[in-house]
Formats: sequence, C-alpha cells, structure tokens
Amino acid sequence: MRRMVDDGETKGNAPQSAPEAGEELAARLAALEAELEKAREEARQSHERWLRERADLENLKKRAARERAETMKFANESVLRDLLPILDNLERAVAHAESGGDGQPLVEGVALVLKSLRDVLERHGVTRIEAKGTPFDPAQHEAMAHVESTEHEPNSVIEEHQPGYRLKERLLRPALVSVAKAPDPNLARDKDRD
Repeated sequence: MRRMVDDGETKGNAPQSAPEAGEELAARLAALEAELEKAREEARQSHERWLRERADLENLKKRAARERAETMKFANESVLRDLLPILDNLERAVAHAESGGDGQPLVEGVALVLKSLRDVLERHGVTRIEAKGTPFDPAQHEAMAHVESTEHEPNSVIEEHQPGYRLKERLLRPALVSVAKAPDPNLARDKDRD
C-alpha cells in the first residue's frame, strides 16, 4: 500500500510557506468581501429604485382616480351651460305672462324656447326617435296599447304618446306608442251573428 503525503509541493510549483499562503487567503478573502459589499450595494440601490417606482405607480393611480372623479363631476358642464339661456328665456316668458301681457307673444316665446332646447340637445348628440308610421321595434319603442286596425299594417306604430330619444347610438328613453294589430276574425264573426 502506498501512502501519499502532501508536503505542500505541487508539480512545477515551489512549496508555499505558511505566511505566503495566509497572505494569499487574506487577499482572496478581502476580494470576496469587496465583491459581496458591491453586490449588497447594488441590491440596496435596486430595492430603493423598485420602492420609488412602486410609489410613483401608486401616485399615478391616485392622480388618475382624482382626475377621473373630477371629469365625472363636471362631465355635463357644457350641456348645462348651453341650457342656461333656455332657462333665462323660460323665466322671461313666465314673467311676461304674470304681468298680464297678451298671450300670443307668450306662445311664440315658448315655441322659440322649445326650438332652442331642441337645438341644444341635437348639438350634444341627442336625437328624437321617429316612431309614428314605422314598424314596431322593441329596442326603441315601448307599446302602451295594441289597437285593432284595418287601416294600418299590423305591428306598425299608429300613435306616439311620448317621444323617445337617443344619445348618439345609445337609447336614452324609448318612445311610448300604440301599435296596430289585425282585427280578430273571431270577433268579427261573433258580431255578424248578433
């Protein structure tokens, strides 16, 4: 059996003395500690950067929520501003009527106010749904009554009780209508028998 003894010699290298080996280890340890400190500093900076970016994101979310709430709060501002002159005209018409003036100017004034209101609504994308004479459409009409009629096509709108309106493509209010239906032939036969 052969015994191997390490006497500190390596092939081609001279044996190192203990102080030299200690110095080399100390230098290597110092280099590793410097690398570790550098990595710690980079990690700390990365963490601080992440915290700042997270805080910036939270601040951005809060600011966007505030701006959204502010926008919602004043979304109708332009429409309401456009309605104020109409309110003024109605108040003038009422004041004129209360002063005992002639009724004809009041009627003309109210007609002008109505036209102004329709113009404002149209300018803001509100349109009236034309119902009378059109086929009944449950997406834009609400049937209040079904009326037997031989003069109108079945399922057509024969009377509009209240107009419907759209805001661009969205229904604001359906038109309240009466819808034609074909006369019941059984009722007609029963009347003939009487």
